[in-house]
Amino acid sequence: PGDVAPEEFDYFHEMLVHQEISRLGRPGFIDSLGAGWLISAPAVYAFGSEEVKRTVGPQLLKGDKWSALAISEPFAGSDVAALKCTAQLTPDGKHYIVNGIKKWITEGMYADYFVTAVRTGSSGAGGISMLLIERGEGVETKQIKTTYSTCCGTALVILNNCKVPVSNLMGKEGEGFKQIMFNFNHERWLIAQNLIGQARAAVTDTFMWARQRKIFGKALIDQPVIRNKLASAAASLESVQTYVEAVTYDMCNTKGGAHNQRLAGPIAMLKYQSTRASWNIADDCVQILGGRGITRTGMGAKVEGFKNYVKYAAVYGGSEEIMADLAIKQAMKGFPATAKL
Repeated sequence: PGDVAPEEFDYFHEMLVHQEISRLGRPGFIDSLGAGWLISAPAVYAFGSEEVKRTVGPQLLKGDKWSALAISEPFAGSDVAALKCTAQLTPDGKHYIVNGIKKWITEGMYADYFVTAVRTGSSGAGGISMLLIERGEGVETKQIKTTYSTCCGTALVILNNCKVPVSNLMGKEGEGFKQIMFNFNHERWLIAQNLIGQARAAVTDTFMWARQRKIFGKALIDQPVIRNKLASAAASLESVQTYVEAVTYDMCNTKGGAHNQRLAGPIAMLKYQSTRASWNIADDCVQILGGRGITRTGMGAKVEGFKNYVKYAAVYGGSEEIMADLAIKQAMKGFPATAKL
């Protein structure tokens, strides 16, 4: 894109793409443009068998087929190790029989393939594996209506005696949890980009509205309390923008990029701060827009959409509480045991 050579395309270029698309201010539509594909297709190339890479890979890359990441369940969200969806080998060892339910699967309604976390072993993280499941017999999807839009095809995925070839096992049995963690860093960084793009659109529209709206005989922006809210929103936005650029630079200059284990903590903290700051930005913008800030159409539509997406982003990809906990745990791993005041 933009005449950038493929070998020169880095995370900063990707950052700009995501943020600019997000300024459309329609979170459901934005996620429908490939959010599910973006967090699932890379796993096919990273962990899929050579056969899968040769047959399915090109279909996903060209957009002939669509994929979704199926991890969350009614019983397991941020606590991935608690998932219950099972995959049992057939007596001849040629197939897995998969049974279980996946929930809140982005783009699941129109996915052709599901990169699916299943339990092939005992309880806990060590018993989890990843399978590439093709839509077909034993796979049923139902639309879930969430706070932002049905456009992104958020789905309940029901797997009922679904027969999957063993060649669709990603990596080895028991490696699923590590593969999920490998994928999470980039997904969480992506969520931060979506928040910043939508926040910038919301603040822009709010600023313009404050200039043109007349109240008590003068422009809304002439009220000190309104200028204070605008300053608070803008400062929060630019602080997070600076934070995301620092993390992105780290990704560009770290072996393995976003997938490096060391970056799990910084990216988790980035997502946490992005959702916290965005909640305050959305609050200021809605208060300034008033009724228009809670109306899905018209001049406040981007603010209303952003307000809904902020809480959405605070939950999916790892909740705020899990992100904060992960960041501190990762920091503690490298903290000198002898360090004292």
